Amino acid sequence: MQNLINIETKNIKGELIQTVNARDLHSFLEIKNHFKDWIKDRIEKYGFIENEDFVTFAEKTAKGRPSIEYAISINMAKELSMVERNEKGKQARQYFIECEKKALEAISPVEILNDPSAMRGLLLNYTEKVIALEHKVDEMKPQVEALKRISYSEGSLCITDAAKALQIKPKALFSWLQGNDWIYRRVGGKSWVGYQDKIKQDLIEHKVTVVARNDGSEKLTEQVRITPKGLGKLSILISE
Repeated sequence: MQNLINIETKNIKGELIQTVNARDLHSFLEIKNHFKDWIKDRIEKYGFIENEDFVTFAEKTAKGRPSIEYAISINMAKELSMVERNEKGKQARQYFIECEKKALEAISPVEILNDPSAMRGLLLNYTEKVIALEHKVDEMKPQVEALKRISYSEGSLCITDAAKALQIKPKALFSWLQGNDWIYRRVGGKSWVGYQDKIKQDLIEHKVTVVARNDGSEKLTEQVRITPKGLGKLSILISE
């Protein structure tokens, strides 16, 4: 594994933990703000605690001037990397996760149980994985619901029945379909008509029915219907 940022062991609150020099992280992330302003803003904004998440120490610059340095925990470094929301931040965060993994692999299970710092790091690592999986499940919910509705539907549905399947009011579905260019009414017409592009995508279809009048004559009625594919698509679009 490439050594992107130097990691050192420091004593924070009586525990020896892996730390990163915040100035090194600031440089790697290519932050445009001055280091002093950046680190103070991040500490205040995200509630990091001195002697718990980080420690400060004095160090002289190459010109002999004193400077305040910050040794931050790996967990703090991961969070600072994550909030930057860019490729450098993602790269740094993955690097710190790998460093933690390597460190834990080198410790026996008994040592982990007897080392609060190692145990906390292990638990935080698994917590992050659980949170990531929960987010993935939330993202997939609309697709899962869409598949359920498709499996329950047999053939196309009228818009009123489609609204029931989507668990919304028919009036709301008619309004959505019209507002999003799925259906329209011709000038002077009373029946809904589907847009040709939606028909070609097999999202909707037209059903023509012959209805007998009381006088024995017949009339043709046209109805827009939602296909199973269209129902699945609507389930995703409307839930977003």
